[in-house]
Amino acid sequence: MPGNKAVAYLAPGRVEVQDTDYPEFQLKDGPGVHPANVGRKVRHGAIVKTIATNICGSDQHMVRGRTTAPPGLILGHEITGEVVETGPDVEFTKAGDLVSVPFNISCGRCRNCKEGKTGICENVNPDRPGSAYGYVDMGGWVGGQAEYVLVPYADWNLLKFPDRDQAMEKILDLAMLADIFPTGYHGCVTAGVGTGSTVYIAGAGPVGLAAATSAFLLGAAVVIVGDLNEDRLAQARRFGCETADVSKGEPKDQIEQILGVPEVDCAVDAVGFEARGHGAEAGVERPATVLNSLMDLTRAGGAIGIPGLYVTGDPGAADEAAKQGSLSLRLGLGWAKSHAFFTGQCPVMRYNRQLMMAILHDRVRIAEAVNATPIPLTEAPQGYADFDQGAARKYVLDPHGLLGSA
Repeated sequence: MPGNKAVAYLAPGRVEVQDTDYPEFQLKDGPGVHPANVGRKVRHGAIVKTIATNICGSDQHMVRGRTTAPPGLILGHEITGEVVETGPDVEFTKAGDLVSVPFNISCGRCRNCKEGKTGICENVNPDRPGSAYGYVDMGGWVGGQAEYVLVPYADWNLLKFPDRDQAMEKILDLAMLADIFPTGYHGCVTAGVGTGSTVYIAGAGPVGLAAATSAFLLGAAVVIVGDLNEDRLAQARRFGCETADVSKGEPKDQIEQILGVPEVDCAVDAVGFEARGHGAEAGVERPATVLNSLMDLTRAGGAIGIPGLYVTGDPGAADEAAKQGSLSLRLGLGWAKSHAFFTGQCPVMRYNRQLMMAILHDRVRIAEAVNATPIPLTEAPQGYADFDQGAARKYVLDPHGLLGSA
């Protein structure tokens, strides 16, 4: 049996690559594992050899100490790899399959899964609907920033790439299918982006850039990306976006300079609960700033997609209300303008096959848009540090050195 190495959260600002257990078809006790899941048999699972596993902004929230994540939690929910072993109840998935692993863990059997709401599966997390690999309060499924990872309900969850050689040629693009590409796409779909739309996307991190790419794929006429980080704004401009530097003032005023009117048809929040203020308050944490500004700049009758993460527990929040996930929202404004709001985990399986086909047939270059940058697993701590400092990159960990010159 091979060994295994994985990235573990130790304390705020600290991660470490550790020797850890090779996966088995049964959940063991460990950091973050829900007691009701300990001993759970996973006869329906597959063990995946990780080819690519990404550092996500959601991981960064935990590493900053902004969640209740326990020390020792193995991180990572954006996984692409090769099946090396299957459990006795797996029928269709085979060793050697090259696959994308949706970050949502879902059973395929419950009411929500059957309705396509795989982000809120009822059977994988004893605390509440919805689960993910290596994430706080998500049931304790071990993360995939590792050499090997266990994937439950393999026949249901895994997306097989149709041709191995073709997939390896586009592996950095395909690595975005586990989370950020479907998540950005979901933000745009739920915001109503379509042919000729004008779109504002708050946040030029990887999810925001994935949303901007998705907006063009959906036919948007103008895509405006707002952020405080000039390097990330420059990355957005490289593939045709207009940009708004919100450190210089409200995005609404900059939108008017671009469009001639101070509003857009559709808006996407790709920032989440660690939002900063605009203009003079650019360095100050203001968790409701983005949502309130989106209500202000979205046309009456428009919709706001919210793939940005919001949490129920934030020990590092700026005020007591925010520590419980309570924000000072101008809901009256959104109500008066008849806005629609769409929140929650992206149901990855709703989109990943179609987006895979767009990648394989050269309709989109998502890795280039988000500046996907492979690094060895051993460099994960530095990758986390650089990403936390605002690097305009999407770091892709390469545990087995298989990404080559991708």
